[in-house]
Amino acid sequence: MIIKKFVGKTEEEALEAARKELGNGIVTMNVRTVKKKGIAGFFGARQVEVTVALEEDREGLKTVKRPAQRQEAEPSAPGAQTEAQAVRNASSLMAESSRNIEKKLDSLQTLLVNRLQQEENTKSEQAEHREEIPAKEDAAEKEPVKQEPTEQEKFIRLLYNTMLENEVDEKYANQIIAEAEKPEKPDVPIDFILANVYQKMILKFGKATGILPAEKGPRVILFMGPTGVGKTTTIAKIASRFTVDEKKKVALLTSDTYRIAAAEQLRTYANILEVPFRVVYTGEEACAAIEELHDFDYIFVDTAGHSHQNEEKLEDMKQMLRMVAGKAEYQVFLVLSAATKYRDLQKIASSYQEITDYQLIFTKLDETGAYGNLMNIKLFTDTPIAFVTNGQNVPDDIELFNPQKAVKQLLSIRH
Repeated sequence: MIIKKFVGKTEEEALEAARKELGNGIVTMNVRTVKKKGIAGFFGARQVEVTVALEEDREGLKTVKRPAQRQEAEPSAPGAQTEAQAVRNASSLMAESSRNIEKKLDSLQTLLVNRLQQEENTKSEQAEHREEIPAKEDAAEKEPVKQEPTEQEKFIRLLYNTMLENEVDEKYANQIIAEAEKPEKPDVPIDFILANVYQKMILKFGKATGILPAEKGPRVILFMGPTGVGKTTTIAKIASRFTVDEKKKVALLTSDTYRIAAAEQLRTYANILEVPFRVVYTGEEACAAIEELHDFDYIFVDTAGHSHQNEEKLEDMKQMLRMVAGKAEYQVFLVLSAATKYRDLQKIASSYQEITDYQLIFTKLDETGAYGNLMNIKLFTDTPIAFVTNGQNVPDDIELFNPQKAVKQLLSIRH
């Protein structure tokens, strides 16, 4: 596996440089903003540094293709690179990449190895205790000695147990471990195993499209979900970002006329942002409002929260979506609480999938110590996660979903 860093004015520019050098099979492992070194860094624009990974044929230790040369250079010629040097360079690159992974996970390896050591100490104490017990004269014939697992196997088992502790469903934890590349030699560095599992988990999360602009007219964004997950507050956070930061023309609609003060809450946010606000009771009224707001960039719709078992309300939602589809381009986001039990999340997600396709928004990450449900529902629905929220502050406590950050949490020891 090749892991390299590329720098550009934007993330896309850095990724383009990575694709030119490594091809289209790269996986983004980390993105961060950096300054140029030296005095120029104080005055120059910030740059974006991306770390990407590319799987390679380990058997041949293939590296990035080099430009074709006229003839094979003599080993002693200046600038010529021998095969031994190429192997050393590849090994050096992998070692450096492994160190980078270790740093990104905030010394995760150290924590895991310490736990391994604790387990070994416990086993040793138990073995000593057994030796102190006199053996019975009529003891049965000794069982064959089982082969002790390698350090690499112990480390993989520890990663697996750590995922379970962070409430990743056993089915998906097994899947991740099974798909991660198995070490072919017993002396493979633990860093390599960690980087491999880390990469596979990032690939599992994938990347959401987020909120896209419409090709013509406004784009209608509908937010669905059960009662009490924070849909209204989430809408206010996203609307604030688009209005204040991106200077887009935004309007707010609500069809949530069942919950006490729900409309007034969104009206208050609309007044603060100085954007239009409408209450709609039917699909026809929603379509009329969309026509009236035809020159806006985005129209955010707060739908009524209800039980996923309420078939009548689900049918009403389906009818509204059909009507909106005839008037404007639209996207749907299912808002879920990360603190909800996985079994309940499965039922909610399944019921809404019968209505329409959607992207996911997870709220209340600040109310749970485990991120396992994010991975569980992503794999259960095969639907990308677009945003996560971690508090009630508007507009600060929301961010685009970051797979690297989520994987880091899933591989961290819970205290």
